[in-house]
Amino acid sequence: MKNGKSSLNAVLIRCATLRDNWRLFRLGIKVANKVHPNPEQKPVVFFNVTARLTGLSQNAAFAMLAAMGLQLDGVPVIYFACQAGMSRCVLGTNRDDHLQPPPCRGCIAQAQRVFAHAPVVWFNYAPDPNLQAALEGIGIVQMSQFSYQLSATSSQRSAINDEKIPLGSIVLPSLRWALRRYNLVDNEATRFLFREYILSAYRVAQEYTALLNQLEPQAAVIFNGIMYPEAVARWVAMQLGYRVITHEVGFEPFSAFFTDGQATAYPIHIPPDFEFSQEQNARLDQYLERRFQGNFSMAGIRFWPEMRGLDEAFLQRAAQYRQIVPVFTNVIYDTSQLHANTVFPHMFAWLDLILGIIKNHPETLFVIRAHPDEMRPGTRKQSRESVRGWVQAHKVADLPNVVFVDSQEYLSSYQLIQHSKFVMVYNSSIGLEAVLLGVAVLCSGKARYTQYPTVFFPATVQEYAQKAEEFLRAEKIAIPEEFSHNARRFMYYQHYRASLPFGDFIESAKRPGFVRLRSFRQEQLRSERCAAVHTILDGVIHNQPFLLPE
Repeated sequence: MKNGKSSLNAVLIRCATLRDNWRLFRLGIKVANKVHPNPEQKPVVFFNVTARLTGLSQNAAFAMLAAMGLQLDGVPVIYFACQAGMSRCVLGTNRDDHLQPPPCRGCIAQAQRVFAHAPVVWFNYAPDPNLQAALEGIGIVQMSQFSYQLSATSSQRSAINDEKIPLGSIVLPSLRWALRRYNLVDNEATRFLFREYILSAYRVAQEYTALLNQLEPQAAVIFNGIMYPEAVARWVAMQLGYRVITHEVGFEPFSAFFTDGQATAYPIHIPPDFEFSQEQNARLDQYLERRFQGNFSMAGIRFWPEMRGLDEAFLQRAAQYRQIVPVFTNVIYDTSQLHANTVFPHMFAWLDLILGIIKNHPETLFVIRAHPDEMRPGTRKQSRESVRGWVQAHKVADLPNVVFVDSQEYLSSYQLIQHSKFVMVYNSSIGLEAVLLGVAVLCSGKARYTQYPTVFFPATVQEYAQKAEEFLRAEKIAIPEEFSHNARRFMYYQHYRASLPFGDFIESAKRPGFVRLRSFRQEQLRSERCAAVHTILDGVIHNQPFLLPE
């Protein structure tokens, strides 16, 4: 019976996908029929090859809808698209079989549907023999530091020819993400993928350079800016002096974040004179009430199907200790970690320090919390280098003053915080929320909220260890008043000014993790009718902040 239900569900998903694809194609044709490009405007180039394979992800939808909106306002739009242009791509990598090629046929078919409304420049794959030879026989460490000169042609600007492309450092975050680990194993499978990623990144750089030199666009809009195809495109565009805009998932459901900076760092400019109105305060309070009950999602994922409070057994155990200190971790391969690792080389180095602190303070109960996305069930996103594995390897849970909460244990972090003396985080968003609950936060990694004074964020490992000792020994921790004030300001801006809403146009698809188009008329994407498109148009064309008007 179970197999029968699974087969039926697969058929239903397939039928729904066909309907969704047809709606997608029809919308593209309708938009194309309404487009009248302004011949005096230079084009905007969109590139988001790592946003999707055979389905429509949120980020693929954001780029497509933004491009359609720009087109309807007369802005020329051109897509840079992959036509089997990489020997191994990030989303098409099989972690268990490195020799398996990516699903190019289905991906190209989906690209043709998505890009039916705009001119497309396709790129294909051709490995560089000299680069292949340079990569032969070198290991992971050498590849991580590998740079290579982009071949000069008569059509390329000379500026880029003075710089070697840091292909190794550009590719490394993608390899870590694809393999779901930070510390890479130097074996043939990893070396093979690293080589193929570098060769493919170089091909993207060649083709993207040629495209930019030909078009001389007014801007390049790129997904994420961290995954290697988009990262190398961003590097090329910046070397050539073009404006680069990156985008990611926003903080409200079906919302996008656009920026001139690195989207995964979420740089948000808050005017120093911004103060809350009564309505704004009420709006944020309503959101925080839902959040503290676990009623939220991120990037379309509902992390907490349920949330349980602290039970009597835990409270009785905690009563035996002087104080409680939660330790909130992150997913080690997440793209945010590239920005986070400024004090510590990586999260596990921080946890190693925490372990020493735990052993030196038996009077304190430490609760180590694995991130809920670390072992997300029903997906291929489970981490291959996890906090669970670190806890097991170091026998941390055997220590009498440690409670380990695994990623799929739905314990209320907010109740835990309310019983705590202070909170330790790497760069988790829970740090910002702990501040709003009135608890001191000792942060060890650069987070999106550390761009403003919101938490205690020591500049060195030594200063971090000293601050931890100070907090553990103190009777009471004095928290600067500006922390809570700045935290509220930042949270309001990230949810209600920087998150551009596209919920009128997309909704969750039957296929988990994907979206589909709602029924709407293409005119609704015009800037005068859509706040998100208006904001993106102003940002791309007029260099305004990518913030919704109040």
